[in-house]
Amino acid sequence: MKTAIVRHILVKDKDLAEQLKKKIHDGADFAKVAKQHSTCNSAKRGGELGEVKKGQLVPVIDKLVFTAAERVLHGPVKSQFGFHLVEIKFRMDF
Repeated sequence: MKTAIVRHILVKDKDLAEQLKKKIHDGADFAKVAKQHSTCNSAKRGGELGEVKKGQLVPVIDKLVFTAAERVLHGPVKSQFGFHLVEIKFRMDF
């Protein structure tokens, strides 16, 4: 079974997502940015989604989580909920 440790930031606006991504690349703390800006319930945990199994996330994010490079900030990725910035901490395959 494929699982991954993931954190993300969800916002309604693509421009804001781009600004937050730049801020994080420039050294801002991901968890602090998530707490301040993310509209997801995970914001209170600094964007931590924890361990997720393949198929648990919306399809576009699920595909990203299980195919894209680890330890890279991806996005903005659009879903029906808004724009996501996603970091895959690591993946496991049992």
